[in-house]
Amino acid sequence: MTPELNVVLLVVGRVLFGGVLAFTGLSHFTQTEQMAGYAEYKGLPAPRLSVLASGGLLILGGLGVTVGVFPVVAAVCLAAFLIVSAVAMHDFWAVPDEDRQDELNSFLKNVTLAGGALVVAASATGTWALSVGISPL
Repeated sequence: MTPELNVVLLVVGRVLFGGVLAFTGLSHFTQTEQMAGYAEYKGLPAPRLSVLASGGLLILGGLGVTVGVFPVVAAVCLAAFLIVSAVAMHDFWAVPDEDRQDELNSFLKNVTLAGGALVVAASATGTWALSVGISPL
């Protein structure tokens, strides 16, 4: 692969991955009450605060990956959140049969995104093209 193509793929991938997660975080602020109700139903402590905190993490982590500000930290935080969210919010093993497939799909989506976040973290340990260039590693 040519270096130019590599840069294009990296930047497009970062925008798609980080941008979508950041955009998703916005819904935690625009739909706080609905999401807090679901979080309460799932048994999360301080559901409103949990929704707002997770929204902030998604926005900051997504933007960190997209623009290259502490991209390793951002990606690892996103991966951790996605795994915790998969287990806490999409417990397909504990829901009625009619809800099982939807929860399983959401669980697998979060696990897949967490895997992607870890791949991003691994790729961000060196110099990243077209990034702000702030990285502790």
